[in-house]
Amino acid sequence: MRPLPRLHAVTDAAVIAAPDFPARAAAIAAAGSAVAIHARDRSSGGAALARVALRLVALARPPEAAVFINARPDVAQAAGAQGVQLGGTDLTPAQARASFPRGWIGRSVHSAREAELAVSEGADYLMVGNVYRTSSHPDRPAGGLALVRDSARLGLPVIAIGGIDATRAAEVREEGAYGVAAVAALWWADNPAAAALALLAPWSETS
Repeated sequence: MRPLPRLHAVTDAAVIAAPDFPARAAAIAAAGSAVAIHARDRSSGGAALARVALRLVALARPPEAAVFINARPDVAQAAGAQGVQLGGTDLTPAQARASFPRGWIGRSVHSAREAELAVSEGADYLMVGNVYRTSSHPDRPAGGLALVRDSARLGLPVIAIGGIDATRAAEVREEGAYGVAAVAALWWADNPAAAALALLAPWSETS
């Protein structure tokens, strides 16, 4: 497998519906192999998600950015994506591997116990959060840097998510995070390309 990207640009229905979505996706993808763009829209069916996935694969190919598909390993396999991101109620990583045999399979976790379970289920990496309080999940308490630290001790790459900005990216790196994921800090930034580079900066010497 290619190296796991350090920056994960996670979409949602609003991001995908924005008229300038292709331009913003291309700007973020310009950071190249350090970036994975996640096609995530739980309100859409498999056919709609597949269309988004194919669109992203075409946009990402020249700069060699990766495309990850959330929840649907079958769509990821058909689209030629490089990874799959699974939520806690999705298939297990081992089950997903049956239809997505080559590529990264990650699991979203919200506690140290969930992280341990994901490791035992065969995840390749952990998306850990929310680390900080975030407007997308206002009722969910922040796990804090301790969640990053405890998850990183399990030995898999940890991608920190939830309230991440450039300053906080440096904080989670200090606690052992392999990389970060973001929605608003990337997709709604005035300059998505610059925002991507700022979030990657803490790892610039190790990428």
